[in-house]
Amino acid sequence: MKRRFVALCIALCAGLPVLAADVGGIRLDDKLSLGGQELLLNGAGIRTRLMFKVYVASLYLPQKAGDAAAVLAQAPRRIQLHVLRKLTPDQLVDALVEGLHANNASDEMLAVQAQTDQLVATMKAFNELQEKDLVALDFVDGGTRISLNGTARGTIAGERFNRALTRVWLGDKPVQSDLKKALLGG
Repeated sequence: MKRRFVALCIALCAGLPVLAADVGGIRLDDKLSLGGQELLLNGAGIRTRLMFKVYVASLYLPQKAGDAAAVLAQAPRRIQLHVLRKLTPDQLVDALVEGLHANNASDEMLAVQAQTDQLVATMKAFNELQEKDLVALDFVDGGTRISLNGTARGTIAGERFNRALTRVWLGDKPVQSDLKKALLGG
């Protein structure tokens, strides 16, 4: 009887997704599929601004990586933002643009200005973000695919732009140094 119970428990659990972490009350999957490839949770952490928790960021890669160069060498990849409080599109856009400028040289920003404008337009089309909304930034097939709660909102062409965007979190002047460390598995 005990063996049957154990076997039943194992069988029931086998169909459930494996959860890797609970960060800021957000349960993150250990793995996900993107572009026909399995990605692993590399790391996750909480973005705070002043004393407010803004979002849980998570990074998914084909293989674990401990530094920005190793992350940028991999594709596909995903950065997820699980919103923890109401945000206006302008708040999100302003933070991303500020992070882009802080982590990319002015000539690099000039080279990706059209894509940055496209990012701004895509994000400004979001309604006010609510707690538990999910913004996904996927680098797949040479472009950055943006989705909100699983619905595609746009694709921005170019690896160069995606590298610049990824540096918002993993660059030399990341939006938050402890978040960078957490995304890199530290």
